[in-house]
Amino acid sequence: MKVTPVKGTNDYLPAQAELRDYLQKKICETYENCGFQRIFTPIIEDIENLDKSEGGDNLNLIFKIMKRGDKLKKAIDSGDPDKIADMGLRYDLTLPLSRYYANNRASLPNPFKVIQIDKVYRAERPQKGRLREFMQCDIDILGSESSSCEIELIHTTAKALLNIGIDNFKIKVNDRRILKEILLSTGFQEDQLDSVCISFDKLNKIQAAGVEKELTEKGFDSKVIADFMVLLGNAPFTLDYVRTICDNTEYIDTLSNIIDTSNRLSGGKYTVEYDMTLVRGQGYYTGTVFEIESLDFNSSIAGGGRYDNLIGKFVKEQIPAVGFSIGFERIFSILMEKKARLEDKKKKIVLIYEENQIEDAIIHAEKLRETYSTALYVKPKKLGKFLNKLEEQGYDGFLVLGRDEEVRFFSMDF
Repeated sequence: MKVTPVKGTNDYLPAQAELRDYLQKKICETYENCGFQRIFTPIIEDIENLDKSEGGDNLNLIFKIMKRGDKLKKAIDSGDPDKIADMGLRYDLTLPLSRYYANNRASLPNPFKVIQIDKVYRAERPQKGRLREFMQCDIDILGSESSSCEIELIHTTAKALLNIGIDNFKIKVNDRRILKEILLSTGFQEDQLDSVCISFDKLNKIQAAGVEKELTEKGFDSKVIADFMVLLGNAPFTLDYVRTICDNTEYIDTLSNIIDTSNRLSGGKYTVEYDMTLVRGQGYYTGTVFEIESLDFNSSIAGGGRYDNLIGKFVKEQIPAVGFSIGFERIFSILMEKKARLEDKKKKIVLIYEENQIEDAIIHAEKLRETYSTALYVKPKKLGKFLNKLEEQGYDGFLVLGRDEEVRFFSMDF
């Protein structure tokens, strides 16, 4: 039998698990302190909900669960592969939240400010940075179309990052409605916009020439592409420039207010800026979108946006909603690389005792636990090797019962 985990999933050693627990706790405490409430939903969803969720490329990454018993046999006999599965694992936390809200809205406040910190599953091709099982940390506000929701989410998410030691970042914002009007102004048709955005989203990776090449290969009109390239030549884009292109300034004014207010609230600890090239891939985003970029690691560490149409699929009426998700796995990797020390954590020590000292060891450990997190271990034959292993596992020191009067820390010479 195999001892390694399934590809795309991880085992976590005690020091890694401790960091993951610490990060989740600090993030959740920040969210709760800002008035958000935590919920839990099942990892399994009805396959119909997953298939009809407009989850973009994620719909191709659903882990499907086959029917059982006679129902499976009948489905196989039918020859229709779409009938074999009746459930699947959630690929994000937004779709389950929308179903949850539709099912429980009578018991929830309006607007509903909610926390979800839990695992999701995608049938990815395993590679660095892409797991099949991973953690997401979301906050959402459901039931309000006010732009104050975006401001609150930006401020709260930034506060959570600062509280876990991520401090050199900038927040980029856009509005898909503004982007739509810009693309239409260059000559693209409305039914072409999704395809155009897929290419435009790659601008930072493949540059303008790469976007032009991709749009040409897709068969778009050469004059429209040329006009679009002229527009891209005006980068970096500002909202003042966008005002010269778009007739409807309502969304621009709202976005400008979100940016200006968020920058004032940041106290100079981070910046919030307009980024016309920010697209965000999820098919269900309808308005504002945002992303946080780590300037130390040149990568995205959080993202989200407004999804005013998704809940309506369940309740047959439009319910406004907006959310922000922290890239937990990326941040975990960053802090492991930095060998980050956990703030607000008791030092971890080990009390070592002889086999016949268990009663005295427990009594002494209880006194030590007023100051330290204290583990008990019977003294091994090779104490030095054992102590090296403890230090590798993240313990701060040790005490041998009956020999040491004070804790001996690994950072000291002894």
